[in-house]
Amino acid sequence: MTKKQINDTGLEKLSNYFLITVFFLCLFGVIMVFSASYMYAKENMGSSYFFLIKQLIYMTLGVGIAYAFSKLKILFLYRNAYKLNALVCFVLTMTLVPGIGVMMKGSRRWLNLGFMNLQPGEFIKFSLMLAAIRYFENFQNYTPKQRLIYILGLVYPLAIFVVQPDFGTFFISAMILGFIAFLSTFPRKYFYSAMFSGFIVAVGILFAAPYRVKRILTFLDPWRDPRGSGFQIIQSFLAFANGAVFGSGLGNSNEKLFYLPEAYNDFIFSVVGEELGLVGVIAVVLMFISFIYFGLRISMSLRSRVGSIMVATVVFSIGLQAFLNMGVVLGILPTKGLNLPFISYGGSSIVANLAALGVIFACLKIVPGKSEEPKKSSRGMGQLKPATR
Repeated sequence: MTKKQINDTGLEKLSNYFLITVFFLCLFGVIMVFSASYMYAKENMGSSYFFLIKQLIYMTLGVGIAYAFSKLKILFLYRNAYKLNALVCFVLTMTLVPGIGVMMKGSRRWLNLGFMNLQPGEFIKFSLMLAAIRYFENFQNYTPKQRLIYILGLVYPLAIFVVQPDFGTFFISAMILGFIAFLSTFPRKYFYSAMFSGFIVAVGILFAAPYRVKRILTFLDPWRDPRGSGFQIIQSFLAFANGAVFGSGLGNSNEKLFYLPEAYNDFIFSVVGEELGLVGVIAVVLMFISFIYFGLRISMSLRSRVGSIMVATVVFSIGLQAFLNMGVVLGILPTKGLNLPFISYGGSSIVANLAALGVIFACLKIVPGKSEEPKKSSRGMGQLKPATR
């Protein structure tokens, strides 16, 4: 057996382990969405199965899109990255148009499609990823004018998130840009100055809105307003306390009975803690650690720079959101509107995340030296080579 055959066999095993991990995360998510929502759905939607059925539909749609994405060539996505990002940015902008965008919980983050509320911010994270990889990998091939034009396409959605407002997605998108810039051939002298400037801007945005400052104060002492801003996180604490080590049993959460807001969405991890206890919490954490481990192993095993960066970024963004969500519901981080990937209820989230996984499996098909690899051209496609630090 040749070295190439051994490498390919190892990569196939990693991809199988990765797929199995995603399967168990999604299966666990379906179970927990039903457990956390059936009483609320029965009282408010007329059927205990309302959210379960919708989640299964969204998951089926996401798997279909993931399969379609896995059949695409990475070169196609790479060459059309700016166009794809511009399209998603346009859809994102529509959330701010009165009569088209839907206002919920003080934010304009959704578009009403009739059968579901679409949240474009879930998709912009991955279209932004594709555009950022092309931009940072080819930065030194661009003229100053091109650099300015293309960077506007990367910061534009961040400005929309500030206006909506959606600081959680803003933060993750900004982290994605920084992560890609670090992995790419983007010059270090520009990288460090951009990171410093971005940090100053993010802190300014954070403290510019009174409600964000209130969230920070609530995070520091939720009991100063236990019936107002601190209510949600205190109920989350009670859920984990009630769960103890082994939990109260699947379906036996008390907090989900109209005490804990967003029990089947942003705070579903609290229901896991109450019903399955510390054992269930550790199981979820281990599943996400496995997801990150196998995903990064796949990234390091690929022989294409673009493919490697794409896989690493998808894994990083989903893993980051997962642990931010866990940090929020455990009271380690200030409250922000982020759900738990693959586990929380939400059509846009599950479809976008599964579609991004389709990109990972598309990257597994790359054969170096053939047409999958972008080649140097006057249009700034860039020759893929090791990053210079």
